[in-house]
Amino acid sequence: MPRLLLLAAIAVVLYILFKRAQAAPPHKRRGEYIKLGLGIAVVGVILLALAGKMHWIGVALTGALVALRSLAPTLIRLSPMLAAKFGQAQGATGAGQSSTVATAILRMQLDHDSGDLSGEVLQGRYEGWRLQDMDRTQLEELLAYCRQEDVDSVQLLESYLQQRFPGETEFDAKQPPPEDQSGMTRKEALAILGLDETASEEDVIQAHRKLMQKIHPDRGGNDYLAAKINQAKDLLLG
Repeated sequence: MPRLLLLAAIAVVLYILFKRAQAAPPHKRRGEYIKLGLGIAVVGVILLALAGKMHWIGVALTGALVALRSLAPTLIRLSPMLAAKFGQAQGATGAGQSSTVATAILRMQLDHDSGDLSGEVLQGRYEGWRLQDMDRTQLEELLAYCRQEDVDSVQLLESYLQQRFPGETEFDAKQPPPEDQSGMTRKEALAILGLDETASEEDVIQAHRKLMQKIHPDRGGNDYLAAKINQAKDLLLG
């Protein structure tokens, strides 16, 4: 009986992990399935060891593999070569190569060179999902949720939708761009322009000019993002 209870408990835990992996955002599912596979392997090794059918060396090797998998992200960060590459990939914002605009529901990045938008959902049913991994139906559900919860998120998501589905108007909520900049902080303004705390007035002006060339409404850009970029410049220049 105790053995059956143990097996039942293990089965329940593995089922929960499987459902968790299925529910994870697409770009995180591979990692979740790897964790599930490792969990199954560990359980199998433990059961074999308890039954006396596996040598202790096998148990030790399995434990070492699991530990290595858990420590892999840390080891990568500590590796000078990989850390340098990682820093180059992630340092775009600090180097003025991308801008970040965040609302209660979304975080959006604008690539300065291409003008392409990408984003991540911060809350709600699709929390943790990347917008590029969502299909049209899912994006429409997200837009409906934004309309219920946060006006700024609606306008930010529409910026992405207008770029991803050019020429289509059914996503337009007909809401005006923001006029009040009192809620914007210096940190947010710097992120919007893709700058850091060392930026000079000339850096602000150049970043603003470059972004407006990409996103200005007269060039097919978006009113909301253009307004946010203007607000960021005005705040930083005082």
